[in-house]
Amino acid sequence: MEKLILLFSLILAPASVYTEDFKTKLNLSPSNNSHKRFKREWIWNQLHIMEEINSPLPHHVGKITSSSRNKNAMYVLEGEYANTIFKVREDTGDVYAFERLDREKKSEYELTALFIDRTTNKSLEPPSRFIIKVYDVNDNVPVFVQKVFNGSVPEMSPVGTSVTKVTAVDADDPTVAGHATVIYQVIQGERYFTVDQSGVISTATADLDRESQSTYEIVVKAKDSPGLHGGDSSTATVIITLSDINDNFPTFKQQSFHFKVHENVRVGSDVGRLKVEDIDEPQNRNTKYNFVRGDYRDTFEIIPNAFTNEGIIKPKKPLDYEKIKEYKFDIEATDPTVNMRFFKPGEQKSIATVTIEVVDVDEPPIFSQPSYVYEVKENYLTKNPLGRVLAVDPDAAKRKIRYTLRRSSPSGDYVKVSNSGDIFISKHLDREASAWHNLTVAAQEIMADNRLSDIESHTQVYIQVLDENDNAPEFAYPYEPKVCENAAPGKVIIRISATDKDEMLPGVNFKYSLTTEDSNFTLVDNHDNTANVTVKYGQFNRELVKIHYLPVIISDNGTPELSSTNTLSISVCKCDEKGEFTFCEEAAKQVGVSIQALVAIFICILTILVITLLIILRKRHKKELTVLRKHVAEIHEQLVTYDEEGGGEMDTTSYDVSVLNSVRKNGMNLEPGPCLYAQVRKPTGKGNSGTGEMEIMIEVKKDEADNDGDLLPYDTLHIYGYEGAESIAESLSSLESGSSDSDIDYDFLNDWGPRFKMLAELYGLEPNEDFVY
Repeated sequence: MEKLILLFSLILAPASVYTEDFKTKLNLSPSNNSHKRFKREWIWNQLHIMEEINSPLPHHVGKITSSSRNKNAMYVLEGEYANTIFKVREDTGDVYAFERLDREKKSEYELTALFIDRTTNKSLEPPSRFIIKVYDVNDNVPVFVQKVFNGSVPEMSPVGTSVTKVTAVDADDPTVAGHATVIYQVIQGERYFTVDQSGVISTATADLDRESQSTYEIVVKAKDSPGLHGGDSSTATVIITLSDINDNFPTFKQQSFHFKVHENVRVGSDVGRLKVEDIDEPQNRNTKYNFVRGDYRDTFEIIPNAFTNEGIIKPKKPLDYEKIKEYKFDIEATDPTVNMRFFKPGEQKSIATVTIEVVDVDEPPIFSQPSYVYEVKENYLTKNPLGRVLAVDPDAAKRKIRYTLRRSSPSGDYVKVSNSGDIFISKHLDREASAWHNLTVAAQEIMADNRLSDIESHTQVYIQVLDENDNAPEFAYPYEPKVCENAAPGKVIIRISATDKDEMLPGVNFKYSLTTEDSNFTLVDNHDNTANVTVKYGQFNRELVKIHYLPVIISDNGTPELSSTNTLSISVCKCDEKGEFTFCEEAAKQVGVSIQALVAIFICILTILVITLLIILRKRHKKELTVLRKHVAEIHEQLVTYDEEGGGEMDTTSYDVSVLNSVRKNGMNLEPGPCLYAQVRKPTGKGNSGTGEMEIMIEVKKDEADNDGDLLPYDTLHIYGYEGAESIAESLSSLESGSSDSDIDYDFLNDWGPRFKMLAELYGLEPNEDFVY
């Protein structure tokens, strides 16, 4: 019994230390023999201490003891918290805490105990690690993990429906009974919601109506069992939102609706909007509209708009004022998806009267057909109309209609439309040029003042041109056949086929024939609209005829039957032993000349004729100058006639100086007005000889002309004085040719080109003609 009491004392003691006395009392030693040698070792396990001790510091934790007995030894603590929070008495081994401990901050401390010699500072025992555990006390209040919680629950939910969960934590040791137990309680809003001990919030009533109150704010308290601070608590706010359900019927905001709409309103556009009231959220609105009186569901449809609480009325077909001027009907609004457990029978319907008044508008004419199709044979032309388009005024006025051809196209050159809608063919139609003619005809109303309405309607007119046999068949390709000069009879040269610009319908048959049988070729019909050209006799003489022209007549079986003659140009070729062509003459290709080309050729010919006529006239003018060659001695000096006197006594025949002498004797001014040369004072000399004075004046005039660079290059002496100085032909002047015996042949001028043609004609020698100077 004493041993058991000592064992419990050891367990419950703040510090447990195993000593020799304890071992002796508990008989823990292996033997009672006092002479047995014990192994030296630490004889303690771990230490404990309570947190938040209110007694003065330091607090005794426990005692460490070594089995070694050495009076010179001491105890030492090492570790993170040694000699700061925890210290040991060197002589006794008692461990003390010098700070108040908090288990929630740190629940265990690990230290190392040393037993060393004071003198040598050497360890007398190996170091030993031990743990100091801190005992928990209930000193913490439960704290919510967040200040505000959010939850949601559908409105009208049954009692006990889970909404959300709150959580509070207690920092105390959960292994100690009651220290970390949290108790929840709703302290605000407990009428509508409850909370269990796990923190789950549930509904406490089934009358939660979102339309009355959509949000609830409750307060939840968390507390733990009594302890050091037992009974304290914390609170958190929970915001609960009621989600909507479809628990309300739509109702019309008014008992009747009246709308006006024009008759030309487009199908599918808005005519009017029916305002309804449904206090549910848009996603839970499922309004349906039904016709309960005046069934016009084939004319109108009502499209619900859940976001605007409206029923949009739209026409399903065109409205016509002339037929129906007003629509009146009753509409029922209901929601088939509403939970009927919230309502009594008959509360789910709402009815309103709708009146739609149609407004008359001036509508465009309406054609009797959406399009018109006519057929006409090509080359058809008559004064009678091909057909007629018809449109009427849909309004009550019933105005007259005028028709106009729209959308200008090449077809407009062949087809005309009268004001009354008659369609006429104005030109011959050629199916081969265009098989269809598509037209757009517009119809406009004629107003009271005889003007045309601004609005119009259109229709399409399609005219098909029917084919007639008005084109003869012709070769399908530009054939270029060849034949060997030694070809044998029956040799197939080429297979020919034909084409026709007319419509090639099934049953078209072409016939081929030759214009004459007097030919070395023959035709063989293949009965498939083709024919073979074969050699009849063979052995062609290439020396006589290199190309044979074979006229072929091609006929069709149309009504009337048409035919044309097409010519094959067959080249006779030299061939080798294998029958392959080695050399052929190319057949002359037939080239067609258009009217434009003929006009161009005519213009070219006319231009050539005009140029030729001008050349002939020019030559005739040149022949008139040949008189110079026949009387050169008489007119030689006339070729160099000058505006002033010159040349001495021999020039008196071409320059009358008597006028100058008479003027000099009478003392008259020789130059009454401006002249080309500056006025020069007449030099005076001895005697009264007019001839001497005139010579002096002529010399002065010559000097002036020689030194005047502004005058034109007149044919004067001072020009001929320098002419031809650098030319190999030397001077071309004829001043000295009259007294010269030179036999220069000027025919070389003909070789100098057209620029010297005139000189060549003037100075060139003619046969049997002598020049006299």
